This record gives sequence, C-alpha cells and structure tokens, in this order.
Amino acid sequence: MVDAAEHGSIANAPTARPRRRDARDNRDKVVTTARARFAADGLDASLNAIARDAGVSIGTLYNHFPTREDLIGEALLDQVWESVRSAEAALRAEDPWAGLVEHLTALAQWQARDRGFTDICVRSLPPDSPIEVAKQQGHKLFHQLIARVRESGALRTDVDVSDVGLLLWSVVRATEGVREQAPDVWRRHLGILLDGLRGEAAHPLPGPPLDDEILRTAMRFG
Repeated sequence: MVDAAEHGSIANAPTARPRRRDARDNRDKVVTTARARFAADGLDASLNAIARDAGVSIGTLYNHFPTREDLIGEALLDQVWESVRSAEAALRAEDPWAGLVEHLTALAQWQARDRGFTDICVRSLPPDSPIEVAKQQGHKLFHQLIARVRESGALRTDVDVSDVGLLLWSVVRATEGVREQAPDVWRRHLGILLDGLRGEAAHPLPGPPLDDEILRTAMRFG
C-alpha cells in the first residue's frame, strides 16, 4: 500500500514543477527587459516600467530582485565580463598601441549604445558582488594596459588611467545629443582623442591627472 503522505507528494509534484518553471521564466523576462531599459534610460530607469514591459507585477520583480542593485548586477554582469575579456585581449596584442586602440574602441561602442554600461562604470555596488568583482578585475587590467603602452613609447608619458577614462567618457557623452542623426560620430572624435594620446610630438600638460574619486564624480555629472 502507498503511504498517504507519499501519495500526496507524488500527486503534488506535477504542479510544483510548473510553478518553479514559471518563476524562472518570469525572472528571465525581468532580466531581459531590465537590460534593454537600462541600455536606453540608464541605471535609474523605472522599475515599474521594467515590470510592466516584462509582463509581471512589481511585486514579482521585487520577489526576484529585492533591490535595484540586485537587478543591475544580474542584468549587466555579462557585459562587464565582456569588457574584461576585451582588456585581456588588448594585453595579448603584439602591438601595444593597436591593443589599446581596439579596447578603447570597444568601450566607446558599448557606451554609445548602452547607457547602463556607461553608468555601471562609475556606480559602485557592494564590493563582494559579482559585478563589482568583475569591474575591479577590468580596472586592474586597464592599469596594466596603460602601463604597457606607455612603456612601449606609443603613449605619452604624462597620461594617466584617469585621463584616458575621462576622455573616453567625454567623447561618448559629448556626441549623445546627435546620436539619432549621426550614430557613429563618436568614432571621429575617438580618432582625434587617440591622436592626442600618442607619444610623438606630445607637449607637456598643465596640472596633474584626477584621482579616482574625483574622476567618478566627474563622470557621474550630467
């Protein structure tokens, strides 16, 4: 004879699995929708709008992601790791300058098409969160990349990581207002920036580079 409790668990099993599957589907829809919303509107995009576009209630969104930072971390983690892999590839490049150009071009392209990626570069999440760990790895590699290109003589010696970061950000943000009419105009301004970073014929710069905290403040403005 089948035990009643066992019989009950068997009877309930088919209904439990669909509920778990529905929860996973809802979570995936929220993440996919959030990724698109963050790309268009930045990381302060409306969570109510994300839930509506995903076809779930705001309560369902919060059940899966209790805080905005939880959702940001899930939605942008793959993109941040992609930028880390880009830095790794740049460090492996035979020509240090070519590696730097390729990496900066990739970063500028991601920032031009994804406001959320631009924001996550300067927004701090909990230090032990997966996305912050990835960001710190990318930052470490970027320092190594700048040092490698400087040592090769291709990069002017008085340029710091913060200089390059702020200049790249400014290239993308300065062209944001004409993105619909000229979506690739950032490429022209990136070319001008890269020429200004070359070591040959460089003139001394006035003043020191920004420290990391001032840099983050500057890039959060506007």
